[in-house]
Amino acid sequence: MTSDNTATGSVGVVHPQTARFTAPLTLRSGAVLCGYELVYETYGALNADRSNAVLVCHALNASHHVAGHHAGDPGNTGWWDNMIGPGKPLDTNRFFVIGVNNLGGCHGSTGPSSINPDTGLPWGGDFPVVTVEDWVDAQARLADHLGIERFAAVMGGSLGAMQALAWSIRYPQRLRHSVVIACAPNLSAQNIAFNEVARQAILTDPDFHGGNYQLQNAVPKRGLRVARMVGHITYLSDDEMANKFGRQLKHGKPGYGFDTEFEIESYLRHQGNKFADYFDANTYLRITRALDYFDPAFASGGDLSAALKDVTADLLVVSFTTDWRFSPERSREIVRALLDNRARVTYAEIDAPHGHDAFLLDDPRYHRLVAAYFDRVAAETVAEVQA
Repeated sequence: MTSDNTATGSVGVVHPQTARFTAPLTLRSGAVLCGYELVYETYGALNADRSNAVLVCHALNASHHVAGHHAGDPGNTGWWDNMIGPGKPLDTNRFFVIGVNNLGGCHGSTGPSSINPDTGLPWGGDFPVVTVEDWVDAQARLADHLGIERFAAVMGGSLGAMQALAWSIRYPQRLRHSVVIACAPNLSAQNIAFNEVARQAILTDPDFHGGNYQLQNAVPKRGLRVARMVGHITYLSDDEMANKFGRQLKHGKPGYGFDTEFEIESYLRHQGNKFADYFDANTYLRITRALDYFDPAFASGGDLSAALKDVTADLLVVSFTTDWRFSPERSREIVRALLDNRARVTYAEIDAPHGHDAFLLDDPRYHRLVAAYFDRVAAETVAEVQA
């Protein structure tokens, strides 16, 4: 089957839904959530045999709102709307797509801002640390809730790609394909260091109050601003930053002070201010720590091939040449480990100037690649049903 790219469009108005779970969920830390909620959105239609479902896993600051827009708010477009919709690479004319806000999030799913049933107060700093594996386990329960035994594919970029890879390890019989974009099998020491600087900005903000800032009617905005600024520096390549901003001064000449003088400073402060207005600091701490902890080879003494020995899904692994946060070499580590196990893997390295953020952007070669891969997924889905 082939996408009709002349019919590309938006999925239109979408409506978040909430799934409630009462069965306890034991986390990797040993903590137990006795009950929790997951907020999710769906796009397209689930077919009669429930074989065309695709789970999209989100990265650090994203959410369940993957495509389309909410009623009365047409400007609030889903974070991967250029990828998902009618005639788009992940074509909702053929696939039933699910986006979910992970545990510990701040967009509706149970997290630090939710009420702790044991105290009647917001969880705050007492909310347990969550991991990529915890998210995948919760997503599997959501699949059960929706009556989906096996996904046609699980897909994600960056931290979302780590979840897609973890799915292929933890639930190998529950997905046919895993689409792993701008990923790494674990974080480098440098990446952990960047995350720690961002966390320290939050933890040392006077308004943090040990994570219980809601009880103090406070928000650690200063820390969140700096955390986001640090993050943005790592998401762009040096060339992309130079092309966008260079050394351009806002007023054409130095002001000999410490206000925003260079355009790059203005951009970073704008991003930091915007982020601090909508994201939760406790969630940021937990998501960056989940990034740090992800290491499927840890249990096998660092042997990634051993960690991937049970993978049965086909994988598409995509990297970008200027992504210095999750470099192509890190993706090639995953590919080599899969090949060691004779897994079916397709690898593509896209020559793109944008850095890590390239996985979110409109690169035609990248989108054609993903579209062609989902053509294959769709064809195999039809063939499997007919067999």
